[in-house]
Amino acid sequence: MLEIGKTHVLEVVKHVDFGIYLDGGDGEEILLPSNYLPENSADYAVGQSLTVFLYLDSEDRPIATTEVPFAEVGDCAFLTVVEKSQFGSFLDWGLMKDLLVPFKEQRVPMEVGRSYVVYLYLDVTGRIAASSYLGRHLREENDNEFDIREEVDLFVASRSDLGYKAIINGTHLGLIHSNEITRPVKIGDTFKGFIGEPREDGRINLTLQKPSLEIRGELSDKILQYLKDHGGSTYLTDKSDPADINAVFHVSKSNYKKALGKLYKDRLITIENNRVTLAGEGY
Repeated sequence: MLEIGKTHVLEVVKHVDFGIYLDGGDGEEILLPSNYLPENSADYAVGQSLTVFLYLDSEDRPIATTEVPFAEVGDCAFLTVVEKSQFGSFLDWGLMKDLLVPFKEQRVPMEVGRSYVVYLYLDVTGRIAASSYLGRHLREENDNEFDIREEVDLFVASRSDLGYKAIINGTHLGLIHSNEITRPVKIGDTFKGFIGEPREDGRINLTLQKPSLEIRGELSDKILQYLKDHGGSTYLTDKSDPADINAVFHVSKSNYKKALGKLYKDRLITIENNRVTLAGEGY
């Protein structure tokens, strides 16, 4: 079944002066206009398959293009506003025809030249549109979809008072709290993250750090090597400023304290009020 806003592989059924008709199934023919065809379009024989993207023309008829959009219906994308009109803002999404974000679907008023994370959907008329109200289209509760500490793909969508909201595996929304951010983050970034401890309201906490036991082992080795490379001691203790710890080791203060605790328990370091030093055997 053909879907508007999706890519399909369709067969050529006939040539006309203004393009090529493709087999849409059930006797339907879909026009691929000549301006979307290369100069050697006559070489496309009847029965040959073409990869095309489908949308609706001005008369709500399915039409095909060989242009490749940056995203399809059901996807989220970081797109730039190129124009405003009485209907809303238009985004560059890789096609000749720009993508509309109606005013009622703008979480904040969109400005020409700025980029926003949006969700692509079909409106009530079947036309492709976009929305920056991601919560209207993505789930914000776990619903037993993810396990705690599960690795996921994150797409940073917006800033909040508590941190950053991020899209999880393209289907859910979660929150990266400010105290979990251990490196520069900006809207539109994509990276790996992990599902955090559950919230009382069922919504999803996210962390950028590996599960504590795994990161603790790696961090312990990193601290030992740092001490060896810096004369056997450091002024970064479990009482140091979190920003100073993050600047050197790119981890939270909590994980740094846990790693120091492990090293101290293993008698590899000594900890004083303002200094961590390699124990005699470790240096």
